[in-house]
Amino acid sequence: MTAVFVMGYVTLARLLEMIIARRNTGALMANGAREHAPEHYPAIIAFHVAWLAALWILAPGRALVPLWLIVFALLQPLRVWVMAALGARWTSRILIVPGETLVTDGPFRLLRHPNYAIVVAEVATLPLAFGLWTVALVGTLVNAVLLIIRIRAEDAALAPLRHPARR
Repeated sequence: MTAVFVMGYVTLARLLEMIIARRNTGALMANGAREHAPEHYPAIIAFHVAWLAALWILAPGRALVPLWLIVFALLQPLRVWVMAALGARWTSRILIVPGETLVTDGPFRLLRHPNYAIVVAEVATLPLAFGLWTVALVGTLVNAVLLIIRIRAEDAALAPLRHPARR
């Protein structure tokens, strides 16, 4: 029952995030945003759906490892902090609105890509909370490959904002 509660929370949270992302994407595009490197986006969505599905299939009935669940729970306010720092700019796509400046407050003072750091930790810790070491390992490796592609694309898109003189 605990697994169903935890997985239900995670699923609802991710669905809510996708609704927010879609709303923000529409508003950003209406304001002239340009999407960068959309070709890898379907793979990211497919990965997250597969990761969540694997957990729904494998986690129910397994004993909970409280330490990893606590770590996962501690990541959730950090996720909200990132979303709050980006505000209406938060989306699951790489969108740049001409004339906008780079977000450098909140968690972005500490890390260049705080959301990805949180996702890395979540992809590992949630499966570990159910003792699913294989899901944590495979998920982390696949996520790493996708994030290498994603971060390179995002850094390229944000380069003009980081180095305005190079425009």
